[in-house]
Amino acid sequence: MKLLRYGPAGQEKPGLLDDQGQVRDLSGIVSDIAGDTLTTEGMDKLRGLDMDALPVVQGTPQESLRLGACVGNIGKFICIGLNYADHAAESGLDVPPEPVIFNKWTSAVVGPNDDVMIPRGSIKTDWEVELGVVIGTGGSYIDEADAMNHVAGFCVVNDVSEREYQIERAGTWDKGKGCDTFGPTGPWLVTPDEVGDFDNLSMWLDVDGKRYQNGSTATMVYKVPFLVAYCSRFMSLQPGDVISTGTPPGVGMGQKPPTYLKGGEVMRLGIDGLGEQQQKVTKA
Repeated sequence: MKLLRYGPAGQEKPGLLDDQGQVRDLSGIVSDIAGDTLTTEGMDKLRGLDMDALPVVQGTPQESLRLGACVGNIGKFICIGLNYADHAAESGLDVPPEPVIFNKWTSAVVGPNDDVMIPRGSIKTDWEVELGVVIGTGGSYIDEADAMNHVAGFCVVNDVSEREYQIERAGTWDKGKGCDTFGPTGPWLVTPDEVGDFDNLSMWLDVDGKRYQNGSTATMVYKVPFLVAYCSRFMSLQPGDVISTGTPPGVGMGQKPPTYLKGGEVMRLGIDGLGEQQQKVTKA
C-alpha cells in the first residue's frame, strides 16, 4: 500500500494511492495515517479493504491536490548522521563507531511539495535526500532480528540543514536541523512489501535541474534493522515515529566550493519506489 494525507495544511485527511494513481479517501475508515493506524493490526485492517469501493478524491496528487506529510502527529523525528560511507568521506570525517543520533523538531514537518523556508540570518542552508523509516508497532530494546516487524513503511525525507547553525554555533546538531519547514516528508508511506530490497534503492536530488546527489541505500553503513534496534535502546519507539537514516554524497557542504541555498531555487528529489518531492526555496 501507498498511504498518504491530502488536503489543506492542518486539515489533511487520510488516503491511499490506488493502482491508477488516484487518491482514495480513508476518512470513513480511520481518522489519520498516525498512531494505531500504523500498528500491525491497523495495517491489516487497511489491507483487508476493497480499494475499488473507497471514494475517489478529485485532483492529481502533488499537482491540483496538495499532499501533507505522509504521517500525521509524528511523535519523534529521529535522524542518523554520517551513515553513508561516501558522504562521511566527502565531509572529511570518519565513519562513526556507533550511529550518530540527533532530532528534528516536529514543527519542521511539512508536505513533500510545500515551500522550504531559509531562516533569517542563514548563510549555509543545505539539502539531504534520505530514506525515512516509519515505526508501526512500538517497543523498547527491540531485537535486530525482529526489527522489521516494527516498521510500518518507508518514505522520502529531505533533511534540510543549516550548516552554520549545526556545526559552528556551539551545542548539538539539532540547532541546524529542526528549523521550520526543514522536514518535508512523503509523498506517501510505502509498505515494506511494495518497497522490496530497501538496502539497494537509488536516491537522488536536483537543485534547479542540476543533479547533486546520485546515490544508493547500498552505501548505508548502519542498516535499517540495526538502526531500529539501536534507537530503541535509548528511547521507546512508538507508532508514527520517523527515523531518517542518513544521506549519500552530493550535499552542498561537500561541493568545491561549497554551494548553499539562497532563495528562489527549486529542489527535486526522490527514491526508487517511494515517489518524488519538489520544493521551492523561500526566505523567512
